[in-house]
Amino acid sequence: MHMKRYSIAALVLMGLIGAFFYINFPDEHLSVTVLGITFAALPLAFWVIASMAILFIATLIHMIYYSIVKAFDLRRYRVDSESFVDSLRDALLGRIERHNRYKTDRYALFAKVIDNSRLTVLKSIPLTGNEKLDETIALLARIENGEHVDLKKFYLAKENPLVQKNQLNAYNAGDIAEEQILNNADNYSSELIAQAFTNYAKTAPLNLIEKYKSFLTKSVLFKIVARVNAEENNLDVSVDSLIALFKEVSLEEDDYINLSATLSEHMLPDERIKLFKMLSDEDDTATPAYLYTLFDLEMIAPAEEILENSQPDEFIYFKAYKALKDCNQNFSIDLFISHKKF
Repeated sequence: MHMKRYSIAALVLMGLIGAFFYINFPDEHLSVTVLGITFAALPLAFWVIASMAILFIATLIHMIYYSIVKAFDLRRYRVDSESFVDSLRDALLGRIERHNRYKTDRYALFAKVIDNSRLTVLKSIPLTGNEKLDETIALLARIENGEHVDLKKFYLAKENPLVQKNQLNAYNAGDIAEEQILNNADNYSSELIAQAFTNYAKTAPLNLIEKYKSFLTKSVLFKIVARVNAEENNLDVSVDSLIALFKEVSLEEDDYINLSATLSEHMLPDERIKLFKMLSDEDDTATPAYLYTLFDLEMIAPAEEILENSQPDEFIYFKAYKALKDCNQNFSIDLFISHKKF
C-alpha cells in the first residue's frame, strides 16, 4: 500500500470516528494513567483519536522501515542487473578475465554459469533495448561478416578468438601488411602468422624469406621451392641457400623426394643433382631422393653404384626399377616411388 494513500485514509477514518464520539458522547471524560503518570480527564473522543494516532504512527514507522529495506533490495537487484549485462557482454566477447561481483543470490547463481562460459550468437538477435548488449551484438555481427572493427576499448587478450578473427579481417582487408605481422609476431595468432608468411613467401626475395625463416614450415618450403627458376615470381637461389632452408624444417624421406619432384620442373639438372648429392652426404634420409633424382634424369651409372654398395634390404623399389631397366623395360620412376608434390 502507498503510504500517502494510507495516511489520507487513516486521517479521514480518525476524523470520522472522533466526530462520532464527540457528537454522541460530548460530556464523557476519561482520565488515563500511563507508567504511573495520571493525565487529566479529557473528552472521550480525544482519547479515541489519540489511540488511533499512536497506532497510525506505529504502522507508518513499520511501513517506512520496510520501504527502506525494499529500496535497498531493489537497488541491489538494479546494480546486479547492470553487472549481469556486463557478464553477458563479457561472455559474448569471450573475455577470460572477469571481475563481476553480485550481491543477490539469484543473480549470483546465474553468474556462476555465465562468468565461466562463452556465448555464441547462432542467428540474428533483435534489439534488446540495452545499449551495451546491442552494441556488442552489432559488433559481433560485423566481425562475422568480415569487417575489421576497433576492439581496443574492450581490452581483450590476443588469444581471444574474436581478436584473432578481427585481425584476420584486417589482414584480408589490407589494413595489416604481411611484414607488419611478421615483425610483430607476438601480437598475432600463429594461424595468421602462418597465413601471412605463406603469402609473403610466394613473392618475396630470398633475403627477406631468410629474414623470417623462423616461421618456415614444410608446406611453405614447397611453395618456395616451386618458385626456383619459375617463369612467374622467379626465385634465384643457390644450392647452399636451399640446403640452409631445408635444415629449418624437419624432413623425411618422402619429403626429400617430393622436393626433388617439385624442383624437376624448373631447376637445372646439374644443380638438382648437386643439391641432392650434398644432402645425401649429410643425411642418409635424403639418399632415396638422390636416387630418385638420378633415375629421373637417367643418370644410371651413379645410381647403380649406390645400389651396389647398399644392403640387400635397402632401396628395394629402386633396385626393382633398375632390374626392369636392365631388361629394357622403360617405366617412369614415379610409378615406383610414392610421392605427392605440394
